[in-house]
Formats: sequence, structure tokens, C-alpha cells
Amino acid sequence: MDKGDHTYCWIEGSRFHVRSGETSLTGNIYRGLMEFEDMSFLLHFLRAEDKFVDIGANSGSYTILASKVVGANSVSFEPLPATHARLFSNVQLNSIESKVVAKNMALGETKGTINFTQNLDSMNHVATASDADEDCIRVVISTVDAEILEAPVLIKIDVEGFETPVLSGSKNLLGNETLKAIIIELNGSGIKYGFSDLSISMTLKSFGFFPVSYSPLTRSLEPLLGSHNLSGNTIFIRDLDFVQKRVAEAKKFNIHNLEV
Repeated sequence: MDKGDHTYCWIEGSRFHVRSGETSLTGNIYRGLMEFEDMSFLLHFLRAEDKFVDIGANSGSYTILASKVVGANSVSFEPLPATHARLFSNVQLNSIESKVVAKNMALGETKGTINFTQNLDSMNHVATASDADEDCIRVVISTVDAEILEAPVLIKIDVEGFETPVLSGSKNLLGNETLKAIIIELNGSGIKYGFSDLSISMTLKSFGFFPVSYSPLTRSLEPLLGSHNLSGNTIFIRDLDFVQKRVAEAKKFNIHNLEV
């Protein structure tokens, strides 16, 4: 371990290595769950027999919740070698190597290699012309449909604006009815590549997904109407009855002394 690393005991016996300033993890220390609604949805929706895909896994918060806390099998993608090593160290810390396949690659609409920033912590992204002064690295890129041969029930996509190419390379998966829910980041960052959040929403709706808000304390799902309501991580689902039944029947979790 690097100097300055600490091991934090998290939820249901899960743990992670963390150092000061590691924003992808420190929010879990302060808030219990850094992204409370979305992470709670994962905990309530997933089951141990499920498969989860984590695209843009970073240091592994969602992967730990899925495979250590719930017990599901995960395939996790992180393109930067140093961050991927961090992800895998957290997989090993939680003894979930048998449940997690951690792939060191980016995802998009084609196979090949691509430039990626590497010194922006959780904000690292596929490089653009404006990143010419950044320290970049060449990484492998593939597609979801090439890498995921068995459809998951849930995927999380957090790729700093590169969501549109990821979805373009996911058409087979999006059309598979096994997939019931997607947690995706919509914050306007795709504009640097010429992509819009509205087009992402329309693509997902064309495959039968619609956006919802989730209230972890009441286990309620409410449809979001209008693109103006879509900001930050957004949950898209299809088969509302299936999803609602799942979250309603899930066990409770203790998060910072709050039973969820």
C-alpha cells in the first residue's frame, strides 16, 4: 500500500482503501453512501444471483456494494492502469475476486486505443483537443457488446461525458430484456464531445427505459417527466412492476446508523 492509505470499514463488513483527497471514496465516509439514492437503489434492487456491470468503476464503490454487500457477480471497467490497480486492491481487500472481473479498458462504440487524461482524480476522461496540455495516456477501448456476453440486470455508467459512445456500443445489451435498470450520469459533460443528455434520454427511451427518482426510505419509484428533471446520476428502468417488487422486498441495510 502507498503511504497515506487507510482502510475504512464500510457497510455490512465491506471495506475500502482510501487516502486523503480521493474523492471517489471519501464521500462514502462522510455520507455513508456518497450517492445515496443511486447506491441505495443498487442495494435494494440487486440480488446475489444477479450480474452487475460497472462502467467507469474508478476505485470500486459500486462494485464493492454489488459484490461484497449484496453478493452479486460484477464486471467492472476502469481504463487507467493506476486506478484499475486501486479498484483491484479493493476487490482483494473484500475477498471478492471470485465475484468480480475487473477489466482495464475504456468502453465506446469501436475497438482500438484512445487517449485518456490521468491526473484529474475522479474527473479523468477521454481526452479532447482542449486536453492537449494535460498528461494523457493511451488506453485500450472496446464495446459493451463485445465484452459482455451475458446480460446483467443492472448497469452503472459514469464516464465523464462519454456516455453516448458507450450506449452506441451497447445496442445488443440494451435490447436484451434481462437488463432492467441503468444508473447513468447526466450532467452536461458530454457537450465537450458534441453529445447531449437529451439524446441519451431519447436513446434509452427507444429501448423501453424511462427515468425515475428513487426514495430509499419509502422504497418508492416516481417517473420523472420532462428532460429538465434529469440532472446528475439518473436511474432509468423498464418493467416497473418487476423493479418495484424487488426494491420493496429487499432486506434493510444500516448506513451510518440509519436503517434503509
